[in-house]
This record gives sequence, C-alpha cells and structure tokens, in this order.
Amino acid sequence: MRGLLVAIGFLTRVPVPSRVFDDAAARARSLAWYPLVGALLGALLGALAWALPDAKPLLVAAIVLVAWVSITGALHLDGLADSSDAWIGGMGGTWDERRARTLAIMKDPRCGPAGVTALALLLLLKFAALASAAADAWAWLWLAPLLARAAATAAFMATPYVRSGGLGSALAEAPRVACALALVCATAACALAGMRGALALALAVVVLLLWRHACMRRLGGITGDTTGALIELVEAAVLVGVALYPDA
Repeated sequence: MRGLLVAIGFLTRVPVPSRVFDDAAARARSLAWYPLVGALLGALLGALAWALPDAKPLLVAAIVLVAWVSITGALHLDGLADSSDAWIGGMGGTWDERRARTLAIMKDPRCGPAGVTALALLLLLKFAALASAAADAWAWLWLAPLLARAAATAAFMATPYVRSGGLGSALAEAPRVACALALVCATAACALAGMRGALALALAVVVLLLWRHACMRRLGGITGDTTGALIELVEAAVLVGVALYPDA
C-alpha cells in the first residue's frame, strides 16, 4: 500500500507520511495506482458538485474548479505552463538544439506568455464545460481525472523518460503487469458511464497518442512536465467532449 500512499502524496495535496517517499520500490509501484487516485479525486469532485445547488451553474462550476486545482496543488497546471513555454521557446535549429533548449526552458521556474495563455485557455475550457452541464456533472465528472491519470500511466509505460534524475525517473521501473491491470480496470470503469464513457475514453486515447507523438518528435520521450501537461489536456478534452454530448 506504500505505492498508493506515494501516488496520493505526489498527485494531490492530501498529506501522507513523508517516509513513504524514501522507498524507491514504492515510488516505482505508485504508477500503477495513478488511475485509482484519479478515480478518488473524481469521486470527491463529483460529490461536491452533487452537494451544491444546481440552480447556479456558474457558481457551482467555479467552486468545483477551485477545489480541483486546490486538491492537486496546481502541479499539472505547472507542467502545462512549462511545456507551453518550452515548446515555443525551443523552436529553431537542429533537433539536438531544439531538444536541449526545450528541456532547459522547462526547468526555468518563471512562467512566460505562452504558459500564461495556455493556463488561461485551459481553465476557461474546464470552467465552461462544468458550467454547461452543472445539473448532472456529478454523474460523469469522475471520468476526467480517472482517464487523465490512466493516460499518465500509459505514457510512462510506452515512452522513454528523458530527464536523468528527474522526479519521474523512478516510474520508469514500474511493474508492467500491475500498470497494465490498472489500465484495464480504468477502461472497464468507463462502461459505467455508457456512451459518455466510451466518448471520454476515445478522447483520452486520441490526446495521449497526439501528445506522445509530439513529445517523441521534440524530445525523444517524456518528462514530468510533459506528463503534467498530458494530464491537463486529457482532463480538458474529456470535460469538453462529454459536456457536448447530446444527452449531457
């Protein structure tokens, strides 16, 4: 269970004993628990949406989104901002030069205009999706965090990790069978949401494949920041897609 505690402590701001992070094996095993942490996060957000009065959809959407960012500590938003700045700033030159410049910009703690714009647009999409379907958002909200973290697990399983000594380096040693089983469970869980679940799963897969392709072309693999960006992109795509579903 230490792997689960590591996953909770890394993906959320829920406090866990700090000693669990000293266990290298637990850090590696934590990758298989990512989809479950996403499901738990989705359950909490869904319960919050259900408990709030649906007569004020804009307010409900704002409260849910603030809670969402607070629980995750804006960790993945930071990855999206860093990736956006790096993708723009790393353009030009040979492949090796673009790769080196992109990785260097990602390590810069400052947020540039591309990062700020990406954050604003993504949060706007999430807010609009939540507000447009606030009346029954609680019934399908869990799909976004679940599939986003499942996408992170799949990305680490299928893509090289390129930053030596980075926060995600231990995840490259994650047990394959456990991770595959977690992905199967996450996929099966989508059936609970019917056609909306199938749509959400399809969108998550498309975003994962497109972003993996972009990362392979630019970096030859992924980093912690690009994985955070992947989580945010999948969440936004699932929220928007399911909100647009005719019966939503």
